[in-house]
Amino acid sequence: MSRDDDNLNVLAIFHFVVAGFAVLVSLFPTVHLLVGIGLLSGFFTEPTDPFPYALIGWVFVIGASCWIVLGLVFSASMIGAGRCLRARRRYQFCLVMAGVACIFMPFGTILGVLTILMLTKETVRAQFEPPTAQGKP
Repeated sequence: MSRDDDNLNVLAIFHFVVAGFAVLVSLFPTVHLLVGIGLLSGFFTEPTDPFPYALIGWVFVIGASCWIVLGLVFSASMIGAGRCLRARRRYQFCLVMAGVACIFMPFGTILGVLTILMLTKETVRAQFEPPTAQGKP
């Protein structure tokens, strides 16, 4: 096993770790989602209140739902990139996810930059190339 192989395997493991952190962060707004549902159902208010609690409830529900869904999609994509790095396939997907990971500061930024630096090496890129067919033009 070469040094590049070791580095790619370590990067794959750290993709899984960052995905785990991202799942944790993406589930923080669950409290906001529950408060929004409570505001929509009238749990916190009196029916005679003139303030539009339902509007605030919708803001909480929509905002929290978007945050949760985007976070879980990001986490699943990071897991997919880690698996692809380990299997040495889908080079462009791994490179794009390394760039997207830079948004998730500070761990994703460090991981993204290191992954981009690793993937731009010619020896590493050659590992992602499909083997050429023998005897076929």
